[in-house]
Amino acid sequence: MIDHLSLGVADLDRSLAFYDATLAPLGHVRVWSHERGAGYGPPRSADEPFAIHAAGAAARAPGEGCHVAFAAADRAAVDAFHAGGVAAGGVDEGAPGLRPQYGEGYYAAFVRDPDGYRLEAVCHEA
Repeated sequence: MIDHLSLGVADLDRSLAFYDATLAPLGHVRVWSHERGAGYGPPRSADEPFAIHAAGAAARAPGEGCHVAFAAADRAAVDAFHAGGVAAGGVDEGAPGLRPQYGEGYYAAFVRDPDGYRLEAVCHEA
């Protein structure tokens, strides 16, 4: 349904460090970058399902009702996403763990990026 998602960020270098750290455990790398932004996707991919772009002071995260959830292969990837995000300047919004209120086998973690975007990594266990 969605081809790609792009977020505006206030400080591109800070956000590059954050997204490099959080998306690598999920199997995504920077597939392109230049002075105005960067795109992330599977290694050697020509397309990026996720991108960031320099928006400067105009960068604004949406309100509390919005978040972006990234698929994770397993619990270890969710754990590494969370640890990498917090270490790279993100804010803990929910430690890795089972979330039965969202479904059986729903294992997730939440972080807020340096611009305030709420992010999740989730794996669905059988």
